[in-house]
Amino acid sequence: MSGIGDEDSGPEGNRRLTALVGALLLVLFAAQGVTILFLDQLLTWHFVIGLALIGPVALKVAVTGYRFVRYYAGAAAYRRQGPPATPLRVLAPLVVLLTVAVLATGCTLALGGRDAFGLPVLFLHKAFFWCWAAVTGVHVLAYVWRLPRLIAADLPRRRAARRAAAPVGGGGRRWAVLAVGLAAGAALALYGPSLAGRWDVGQPQHVARPHDGHRHAPGPGGPGF
Repeated sequence: MSGIGDEDSGPEGNRRLTALVGALLLVLFAAQGVTILFLDQLLTWHFVIGLALIGPVALKVAVTGYRFVRYYAGAAAYRRQGPPATPLRVLAPLVVLLTVAVLATGCTLALGGRDAFGLPVLFLHKAFFWCWAAVTGVHVLAYVWRLPRLIAADLPRRRAARRAAAPVGGGGRRWAVLAVGLAAGAALALYGPSLAGRWDVGQPQHVARPHDGHRHAPGPGGPGF
């Protein structure tokens, strides 16, 4: 997951890949936020983007999980870089758990309806969403300022300029890994329109949409994702 050849550049490669995936997630979550604001008109896009998020989220968890394992397994290069600040170390598991919870309840809503398995899935989806928004907002503010530098370092011209001073290989592999995560999400997103077509957010259950297409938005968090 580092995309790097030598031991000392591994953590830096991991940081750059994390930044690439994080930037992609910022764009996708921002777009999803727009669909929440206009859910009545953008229901299909809410499903499409929600499914598309699954691939990049899984990649982000894998990349940061790899760094976690390498650090606590005692890998010298990762130990030298040290851990994040303590508040961010405490926050990180919450970000992961809440992100997974939002996506899991969204998928459950999309496939099984508002009361799948006898649970108030729509309520849980909204509750997890608001908790996620609060926790992730702090996480983003702590890290977003680093993204431009880390992403720019892996752009072709910048890589060529820095290679002699601080060689960090694997830039092409990192972009390829990002593309795979995005492609996986895009493949899942193809199911979004058909799932959205089965939803009428004005009805109490997961039912076919009436012919007049009239819908009432259920509020932030929506009927899935």
